[in-house]
Amino acid sequence: MKPIHVGLVADPASPTQMAHRIKDLDPPTGEHHGAWDIEVVSEPFTTGSEDVDTALARLGDQAHQHEWDLVVGLTELPLRDDDGRYLLIEADPQQRTAVLSLPALGGLRTQARTRHAVRTLVRGMAASSSQDEQHRVPLPRLGGRWRLLAGMVLANRPWRLVPGLKSALVAALATGAVATINSTVWLLAGSLSWWRLMVATIASVALVVAWLVIDGELWDRPDDNSPEARERSRLYNTSTLLTLTAGVLICYLALYVVNLVWAMFVLDPAVMGGYLHASLGYGDLFVLAWFVASAATVGGGLGSGLESDEAIRAAAYSKREEERRNRLARQRT
Repeated sequence: MKPIHVGLVADPASPTQMAHRIKDLDPPTGEHHGAWDIEVVSEPFTTGSEDVDTALARLGDQAHQHEWDLVVGLTELPLRDDDGRYLLIEADPQQRTAVLSLPALGGLRTQARTRHAVRTLVRGMAASSSQDEQHRVPLPRLGGRWRLLAGMVLANRPWRLVPGLKSALVAALATGAVATINSTVWLLAGSLSWWRLMVATIASVALVVAWLVIDGELWDRPDDNSPEARERSRLYNTSTLLTLTAGVLICYLALYVVNLVWAMFVLDPAVMGGYLHASLGYGDLFVLAWFVASAATVGGGLGSGLESDEAIRAAAYSKREEERRNRLARQRT
């Protein structure tokens, strides 16, 4: 039986990686249609979260150019319908084109969910004789936005921010190493209650996140004053802040562990207690490391320059969309 030629058009970076992981899709067992011949093309085809029709039109052009029987697009951008609801899938069965928003899968078990969604789309479009104008799968109104945000944050891979913050992290480690053996720091740490230490943690992380946003120019501004543009900017900025916060917290925890190990290695609480005329034990080292981590995060992080690293700018969806738009413009000229 004649194979079905399927095109997977994926936005650059993580959608392209996902497309290559699932390109070995086979028809479900028992299908009477031919085998699936899947070809992956890495090319930007989306330029805005609300421009779904344009994305489907570009996918149709790709199908005609490559002589595919049907085409599925994978994007990391959020998709919206005319009612403002976020979409998982937008499809045109008549033209045999569909686009899948990867963040709308929620960020967990993304590969398995993508594989299932693409297999369902390909099987449905290959067997469909429907003349319906469009088919869409919206996210639930209750919780759909949070599911999308979770997918966007995990797609940003916040743990990859750590290499981009290496200068700030090294400066913070140096600051912490010196502060750990300072008697004044011991006195301050011992005088603070747990809620003050918690406030210091929150403040230090918030300051570094704000510094990253300002220094990296990561804040997205609406292209116009329309409700759609404002909602898109809010969504992008929220995902950027959550991604940066997660990345800075990873650095903070690493800094805490290093400071704690360093304090346990070089300090004897009994000796320091005798110097300060206080009763100190090894349990106080945990409090000391906590206070030093907050102080060093601010002193070391804000005192160093932002790394020129794509991992930082990749935390902002707006920056990736800008690069995608520029590349698309170059291809069309």
